[in-house]
Amino acid sequence: MSNYVFLIDSNQTPLNPVHPKQARKLLDAGTAAVFRRYPFTLILKRVIDNPNVYPLTLKIDPGSKFTGIALVTNQGNVIWGMELQHRGQQIKNALLARKAVRRGRRNRNTRYRQARFLNRKRPNGWLAPSLKHRVLTTQTWVKRIQKFASISSIVQELVKFDTQAVQNPEISGIEYRAGTLKGYECREYLLEKWNRQCAYCGVKDVPLEIEHIEPKSKGGSDRISNLCLACHKCNQCKGNKDIKDFLKGKSELLNRVLKQAKTPLKDAASVNSTRWALFNTLKSFGLPVSTGTGGQTKFNRMRFDLPKSHWIDAACVGSVETIKLVTTKIIKVKATGFGGRQRCQTNKFGYPQKHRPLRPILGFCTGDIVRADVPKGKYKGTFTARVCPMSHGYGELVIDKKRRSIKLDYLTSIHQKDGYDYP
Repeated sequence: MSNYVFLIDSNQTPLNPVHPKQARKLLDAGTAAVFRRYPFTLILKRVIDNPNVYPLTLKIDPGSKFTGIALVTNQGNVIWGMELQHRGQQIKNALLARKAVRRGRRNRNTRYRQARFLNRKRPNGWLAPSLKHRVLTTQTWVKRIQKFASISSIVQELVKFDTQAVQNPEISGIEYRAGTLKGYECREYLLEKWNRQCAYCGVKDVPLEIEHIEPKSKGGSDRISNLCLACHKCNQCKGNKDIKDFLKGKSELLNRVLKQAKTPLKDAASVNSTRWALFNTLKSFGLPVSTGTGGQTKFNRMRFDLPKSHWIDAACVGSVETIKLVTTKIIKVKATGFGGRQRCQTNKFGYPQKHRPLRPILGFCTGDIVRADVPKGKYKGTFTARVCPMSHGYGELVIDKKRRSIKLDYLTSIHQKDGYDYP
């Protein structure tokens, strides 16, 4: 089932999200119209006085590459889900390319320009652009959702709470160490680090066991750099053998395992760097903000026997009594940015090819999502794609992986470019 549809009245006051069937009835009856395509929102053609709106909880599972977002009712029904793909690595690569160009310019036999970066001071709480992007994109979508839904609170996966000590301050000893969440933080870390597969045979979608690379019987420690994941068969075959003996004749696999064991988790480091910045940003919305741990999220997901997914993880963040997935078909969003500032496009040899216009052409900008209704010709039919308008009155659309030039008079704007792609 698809996501519930956001609904607002003619004053743009958020109402209760409606079922997709009910949204279709409103459109067929002519009492509502499409207000926005992404996220899909309907607007009523009248004002609702004193609407009876039930509160929703916005849950966020921030990640390095993907962030899961879910809307949950007080009854535990997940009515709306979303997965947001960040472009942090793309930003980093662009900055590295710019750095290389500037460094090459300074090293050429041209007029010397003294370096100016030695007098710059970073403010407290400074984040690299690739990290700050994750906070800003999440903030943007929280603002959008808040316009169309009555959000009463926000829950974010952030810190590790000692829930046992909160419930029972006198707990201690073995009872404290072997609690309900024992080992979940470590296991979740290892699952991300080893891509949720066996380190030795690469099998997926099977129960994985924590394995000591250097056996404890031979002096191996419990440090995270000495741990990996293995299926039951590989774990039993290895036993207390030295990894060099176990992987004898497989030098490539041996080097990969040893290298990956010592490699820090880059994605986890980026999440740790941005979690407090995101938390303070969410507090600025004026709503109650609570937090939960990654181990608690996994514990809730396994308790309700739910599949692994970013938006489902978001629904499982924090304290959860019951949960029911009312929707299964969610919205997927990919951050793309608004493009570069370069106006002149060049070919592979560096020669000018065409010029990007600054102003819209007949109301269309490059990147707008349009519907093309072509009445005749070899491109006859109805298509939906992004457009690149030309000054001669035609626009390029990529349809079925082929570029097609269609007259702008046949196009109708569906969604203006906003820096995101909706695959």
